[in-house]
Amino acid sequence: MESRNPVFGRSKQFARGGYATFDTRTPSANDLQGMYDAPSVTRRNTDRMTLDDVIMRSAALFGTLLVTAAAVFALVDPDDAALGPLVFGGAIIGLVLSLVISFSKKIRPPLMFAYAVAEGAFVGGISLIFNDVYDGIVMQAVLGTLGAFAAMLALYRFGVVKATPKFTKTLMIAGVGYLAFGLINLVVALITGNSAYDSPLGWLIGAFGVGLASFFLVLDFDFVEQGIRNGLPEEYAWTAAFGLMVTLVWLYIEILRLLAILRGDN
Repeated sequence: MESRNPVFGRSKQFARGGYATFDTRTPSANDLQGMYDAPSVTRRNTDRMTLDDVIMRSAALFGTLLVTAAAVFALVDPDDAALGPLVFGGAIIGLVLSLVISFSKKIRPPLMFAYAVAEGAFVGGISLIFNDVYDGIVMQAVLGTLGAFAAMLALYRFGVVKATPKFTKTLMIAGVGYLAFGLINLVVALITGNSAYDSPLGWLIGAFGVGLASFFLVLDFDFVEQGIRNGLPEEYAWTAAFGLMVTLVWLYIEILRLLAILRGDN
């Protein structure tokens, strides 16, 4: 099973049965007695990733992103000429860092924090631009992102939505198609000044993007669960936290754009 999220998609450690390997021979009576007599294994003995590890590292990365975004949003003037380069620079640096982190064979928390700072600058700047045009839209987008996250987590935990191979394949195809559409739309917009999001069907495209990003959270939840189940080392909690942050930033931007379309009466 592969995920759209490059953090998990290339990682065998987060696949089902991808990390832990066990002795498959039938244990003898002495083996069983030895296991029974052995002291209970604790996290200190195993140093394996737990859900608490993922939560704590997610909080650290998201905290860094939110502090940076809040500082940009509060301290930068919407009419400041430096706002455009700040947003563009944050997006480019964040993209480069995400690729380096995703394709690196080592887990690099410092680069993840650098990514959080770069994305924080981008998110804070783009939020400031949207909020200057549509007052209050940022709070709506934040609440929408939190609501979507909670809803998808509940659907996943209760088994309503499952990351089956068919579900994953369908989502992957849709994700690649949406990415291609976004790149083409960007080129057309730069050349002609017209965007598909400005058309009468712009709200429908925006809603599709929000739904797509939301469903990708299901894949991320599943890969985190599989990583814990596979007994990954504790350091992989950084990878899990980073993957969730990438998807949530994408979801927030999609919701922000959809709200702008709806409030612009398009």
